[in-house]
Amino acid sequence: MRVIIANPPGYGGPDYDDHLCGELGRLGVDVELVTSRFRFGDVPPPVGYRRSELFYPLSSRLFRRSRLRIPLKLAEHPLGLARLALRAADVVHVQWMTVPEMDRWLLRSRAPLVYTAHDMSDRRTGGRAAMWRHLYDRFDRVVAHSESGREALRNQGVRDERLRVIPHPIIASDPVRSDDGRTLLCFGLIRPYKGIDDAIEVVKRVEGSRLLVAGDPMEPVERYQAAGGDLVEWRLGYLPAAEVDRAYGDSTLAIFPYKPGLDQSGTLLRSLGAGVPAVTFDVGGLGENVRRFDAGRVVPAGDVEAMSAAVRELLDDPAKLELARAGARRARETLTWEASARMHLDLYRELVDG
Repeated sequence: MRVIIANPPGYGGPDYDDHLCGELGRLGVDVELVTSRFRFGDVPPPVGYRRSELFYPLSSRLFRRSRLRIPLKLAEHPLGLARLALRAADVVHVQWMTVPEMDRWLLRSRAPLVYTAHDMSDRRTGGRAAMWRHLYDRFDRVVAHSESGREALRNQGVRDERLRVIPHPIIASDPVRSDDGRTLLCFGLIRPYKGIDDAIEVVKRVEGSRLLVAGDPMEPVERYQAAGGDLVEWRLGYLPAAEVDRAYGDSTLAIFPYKPGLDQSGTLLRSLGAGVPAVTFDVGGLGENVRRFDAGRVVPAGDVEAMSAAVRELLDDPAKLELARAGARRARETLTWEASARMHLDLYRELVDG
């Protein structure tokens, strides 16, 4: 079977695509990853699959975050879609879409199409909801990472027979434990929905705690830095693997005061994979695995006081903290990339064998 995994913008970083493609390759699938040049560092060498950078050959090389990149990228996008349509495959699995306003009309494939709905934050109301319903109809199957995500897609008009749930796997790591027992972590791209302001409020309410914010800013951070003062350490930029491990090794708990809209968080699962328990707002599917494996605490969305109390409970009780760490390890042992790849392969066979 020949499968194309298409992630035109390279969203989510290279790790998810690399692990999924590599595991599918180990199961005997002929896999090609079709994407664009990653602008923020090195990518893993493809093992068991091929990598083709068909999208944005100029804009991904000439610019990093300059606004001048956007018009050129928009001009290049239809060319990338045309090149993708010419690729021979039994299944084309799209991970992210760059310009859904174009994709709804220009995305073409002679093979069955699958889409993984990693993020549903901008699809719920008005004209965009109608646009996404039209776009979802282009796909033979739509994948969510959680039951909450399935329900959200159902409410957006995706028919049950097209919906599938494949849990987001965990990227396992074993960083050297160096935390002081009181450090909270916010990791990943810094965006408004991540709730950094609420994280700062939590650390102010939990005596003796500190906050580590590690990641690349997608928004100005000066107001957060002013609000956090000496309680917050900032490690800004796209962090290399050694610095990622150091951040998780330095952290006691990872907190996720996210705003509603997404299905699952790869960052939360990476935390569990590093043995770091999570305290999260109950938004989308974020709480499902934390509850399933007893790997931390889930509190009502937007309730900063409840998150503060949950953090305080775990930091102040070594036995409860160790139970949460054990839950994180159970999650790491269960939500493997091999298991995910087998579920993907079952889905592809369902489409090909009919």
